[in-house]
Amino acid sequence: MNNAIPTVRLKNAWKSTHPWIFQRLVEKPEQRPKPGTIVNVVGVDGDWIGRGFYNGHSRIAVRILETDKHIPVDEHWFRAKISTAVSLRREALNLDEITDAWRVVHSEGDGISGLVVDRYGDLIVVEFFSAGAWRHRDWIFDALSAEFPGCRFYSFAEEHVQKQESFDYRTLDPVPASVITEYGVKFRADPAGAHKTGFFADQRENREWLSRHVSGKRMLDLCCNTGGFGVYAAAKGGASEVVGVDIDQDVLNIAKGNAKLNGATVKFVQADIFPWLREAADRGDFYDVVVLDPAKMTRDRDQVIPALKKYLDMNKLALSVLKPGGLFATFSCTGLVSEEQFLDMLRRAAFYAGRTLQILKVSGAGPDHPWLAQANESRYLKAVFARVLD
Repeated sequence: MNNAIPTVRLKNAWKSTHPWIFQRLVEKPEQRPKPGTIVNVVGVDGDWIGRGFYNGHSRIAVRILETDKHIPVDEHWFRAKISTAVSLRREALNLDEITDAWRVVHSEGDGISGLVVDRYGDLIVVEFFSAGAWRHRDWIFDALSAEFPGCRFYSFAEEHVQKQESFDYRTLDPVPASVITEYGVKFRADPAGAHKTGFFADQRENREWLSRHVSGKRMLDLCCNTGGFGVYAAAKGGASEVVGVDIDQDVLNIAKGNAKLNGATVKFVQADIFPWLREAADRGDFYDVVVLDPAKMTRDRDQVIPALKKYLDMNKLALSVLKPGGLFATFSCTGLVSEEQFLDMLRRAAFYAGRTLQILKVSGAGPDHPWLAQANESRYLKAVFARVLD
């Protein structure tokens, strides 16, 4: 079965169950398949390894999709994988009961390496991280259309991904935004706007959890983006006052619209959080709840230490404006920064700020962002909720 597809051979023994096989372990075929071609993979002794995407131009040369020799990776395979992913969200996680915005496919976590799909009401946003997912996009779109009849599509690949994976993809024309609801709170999801997928659905459970602990309190939402935490606090949590700070005026315009959608009062400020926090601390402007949710710091392993230093500086400053007994929610979406590194950074930030932190909860992305135990690269979001004791 599948004798017509190319075969690539590994240079060394392969015992791992990780779906990625790197370039240095793969013999270059005499006839080079195009980036993203589906190939059979055999070991150094000719033993069967699996079937997946091949890309001779990428650091990740093979992305294993299927390890059963008798199952072809074809249009039916993609439809079955996507159907299984949708079933997890709808039937096991019951996400439709609380929201119409959730991650449909989470790359390796759902068995399709290099593909991320988000649903925002009737709008399906598809992001390609691999040449293989991009090359087979027609099968992917057909499978998604079967699961979400009548849906609209927006798809894209970031420029750095296209360079790494050697493919060219012009982003489709902008589509009208979608208004979604989660836990009764409304947001405008616009993938052609300030954020690439339109909305951060991964923080859904963290937003809801925090909203249950802000009643009657004064809250500061740092790096507020399109206002997720702040709007929840004002519209659902009963916070007495909410201030959102972000350096990007475009996202603040969306945030103001999100507050208006919910009849919520939030004060949004366009500013760099570093000088803004120093000035707030100097004038004694303190808060009961502080949220810090910065953008990804780096994609480069060589820049992890500088990223941690920047996390340290901003967390130390954020802690300086918290009242004793206040609640601190801090996040990292930098996948290269581990949970252990993030917690150690937070310990040092508290030390330099002269504060004592009591960790209440360590979390991550919502359950619609699963990852494989043997491939935790799909795990990226770190969430820490803590109380400042002094």
